[in-house]
Amino acid sequence: MAAPRKRTRDIDEASRAECPFSIRLVDPKDKDLKKKKRRRTEDDGDDGPSKTPVQMSPFAPSGKFRTHETMDVHYVVEPLKRWSEMTRYNSFVLNGSKYFSDNYIFVANESTIERQKSMASREQLGPRAKSDDDWVARILEIRASDEHHVYARVYWMYWPDELPIGTTDGKKSVSGRQPYHGQNELIASNHMDIINVVSVTQQATVNQVTDENDDQIQSALYWRQAIDVRNLELSAVEKVCKCDQPGNPDKVLVGCSNEKCKKWLHEECLKHDVLTRVYEELGADKPHKASDVKEEKVEEEAKRPLSPVEPGTGSVAAELPIQVKTDREGESVKANDSVDVKEEPTATTEEGSAQPQNGRASAAQTPTGGTPARKVGRGRKKADASEANSKPYEGLFEATFLPDDDKFEITDLREGIEGGEKTWKEDVNCLVCGTRIC
Repeated sequence: MAAPRKRTRDIDEASRAECPFSIRLVDPKDKDLKKKKRRRTEDDGDDGPSKTPVQMSPFAPSGKFRTHETMDVHYVVEPLKRWSEMTRYNSFVLNGSKYFSDNYIFVANESTIERQKSMASREQLGPRAKSDDDWVARILEIRASDEHHVYARVYWMYWPDELPIGTTDGKKSVSGRQPYHGQNELIASNHMDIINVVSVTQQATVNQVTDENDDQIQSALYWRQAIDVRNLELSAVEKVCKCDQPGNPDKVLVGCSNEKCKKWLHEECLKHDVLTRVYEELGADKPHKASDVKEEKVEEEAKRPLSPVEPGTGSVAAELPIQVKTDREGESVKANDSVDVKEEPTATTEEGSAQPQNGRASAAQTPTGGTPARKVGRGRKKADASEANSKPYEGLFEATFLPDDDKFEITDLREGIEGGEKTWKEDVNCLVCGTRIC
C-alpha cells in the first residue's frame, strides 16, 4: 500500500482552516494491520473502533484499470476515537448555502486566498492557470462536534495539470496535462482527505462523460477518466483515429459511416493528411489550377480512363456520407439532518476562503509518439521519426474543415506564385478504410 500523501503547498498559517484529522489508506490483507486490530480489541485502547471501514467508490469510469477492478479502498481515520464520537449529518449550512453528502464542492487553496487578498487591495495578479483554480472535491461524509467544528470527508478531483510524475497509463509513464484533456476536464480519484468545511467556497457542478453523451457540449466541469492513488494508475480512455490516440472533448471528431469501419477521426489528423497531399502535388512553386485537379480514379473495369466519370454510370463507387460530432461532448445516518456552521470568534481564517491544514496530496494518458499532426494515410516505406512528424506545408498552405460540405477549404499562402487559385476545396478520405467523405 502506498504511503499516505499530503498535498505539498505552502499556505499562510493564518489562512489555514484547522483540521486535526488525517486519513491513511490501508491494505486489508496487511498482516501487521490485523495484529494491530487484535491488540486494540484485547486492550480496548483509546483509538476507538478497530474495524477498518471500506469506502465504496462513487466513480465508475468507462475505462478499466490494469491492476484493481474498482476504486474501492479501506481506510483509517486518525485520531479515530475523536472522529467516531462526532455526530454524523446529512448536510451543513455555510454562509447561507446548504451542502449535502455526495455534492461536488470548490475548496479554497493558496491561489484562492491570494486572489481574494489582491481584490481587497486592488492589486493585479498575472493570468490564471488552470491549476490556480479552486480544488474540486466530492463530499463522502459530514461529521461535527458542534457548529464550530464541522468536517467533511472527501474524494478529490484532479485537474489534469496536477497529474504527478510517475502516473501510469497502461504501460506508459505520464504526468501533467495531455493533448486529449479538455479545458473543463477533471480526473476522478480515490484520494481521500478530511477538511474543515470553512474551506468550502461554493457548490460545483461536475458531469461524467460517457459513450452515450460524449457528443454533447460540456458547459460545466466534467470527468471521463480516473486515477487510482494506490498505484498512480489511470483508467483507460477510448482511443480513436488511425493514430490510435484519445479525442479531446473540446475538438471535433469526424466519423466514417462505412458500416465496416465506423472509425472516428481527429480533424487535425485529416487536416494533416490533406495538406500533405496538397504539398506533394504543388510543392513550393506550382500554382493550383482547376483543370489540374485530378479526377477520382475509376475502377479498372472503366472503359474511358481518360474521360471524366459521368454521374450515374456503373463505374462510380458508392460514396458513403460522413458523420461529424464534437468529441466532447455502511454506517446509518443519525436523525440530524443538517448542521449550521459557525466560525470560532477567535479564528483568523478568512470566511469561505481558508485552506485545509491537510491539503490534498500532489501525488495521488498521454498518447506518446504521434500527435494529430502525425503523417497518416500514405502507403510509403517506413520513414524515420523526423520525416514522419514533419509538416513541410507549414507557412505555405492552410486548411479549414467545412462540416456542411465534408471538405477542406485550402488557402494558398505562398507569395510570388503567378496564376492559379488562391482558395479551393479538397475531398477528404477516411484515414482507416480510404472511403471518400462526401
